[in-house]
Amino acid sequence: MTIEERTEMIKTSWELHSQVETAYLNHPATKNDEEWLEKQRLLLADMALHLLQTSINPEEIKLERLRDNLHAILTISDQFLPEVGLKGMTKNLY
Repeated sequence: MTIEERTEMIKTSWELHSQVETAYLNHPATKNDEEWLEKQRLLLADMALHLLQTSINPEEIKLERLRDNLHAILTISDQFLPEVGLKGMTKNLY
């Protein structure tokens, strides 16, 4: 993948991020609401876009940023797969 392709993909990801983040912020659910997990899906998509941006950045990968991305994704995903213990796995990231 060329630097130009990576740069264009990151630009597109910011456009997607804006849409997802707006949907997340406008979602009325609060913790323990019936729609909470739906709101968390939006947050997970937001964090996945950040991971994409971190991983395809044309510069050298920033490991601290990668750790932060993975921490957020594991923490949010734990709500969907509580039997796996993903939140507990985050302690090994730092």
